[in-house]
Amino acid sequence: MKKECTGNYVKVNGKLYPCSVSLAMDLVGGKWKTVILYHLKEGTKRYGELRKELFSVTEMTLSLQLKQLEKDGLVSRTVYGQKPPIRVEYALTDFGKTFIPVLEAITDWGNEIVDKSGEFVDNF
Repeated sequence: MKKECTGNYVKVNGKLYPCSVSLAMDLVGGKWKTVILYHLKEGTKRYGELRKELFSVTEMTLSLQLKQLEKDGLVSRTVYGQKPPIRVEYALTDFGKTFIPVLEAITDWGNEIVDKSGEFVDNF
């Protein structure tokens, strides 16, 4: 069995990738997907909570990224109520939770960079 980027192609859910790294990056790559997953790793959050925590993302971008993460099976979306005001909550799926060790490794690496070359600040 070939693994990683040593084979010709990888096919998942009818989509063809040049390698497994490309597949993984399609699922979690980009500026916001991994950050959203990080903020959901501790538990369920409402859209407004995510919006406050990711204050520099636009509403359109957050909404699109959440829809993509849901489509890819990493995040679940639960709607409560049928008439406004409705409550929408997002959480990691079991598949999404398999990414937590990667999130923790990325966090540790980022913290090392801050320790060596930067600082944590309260305001900007």
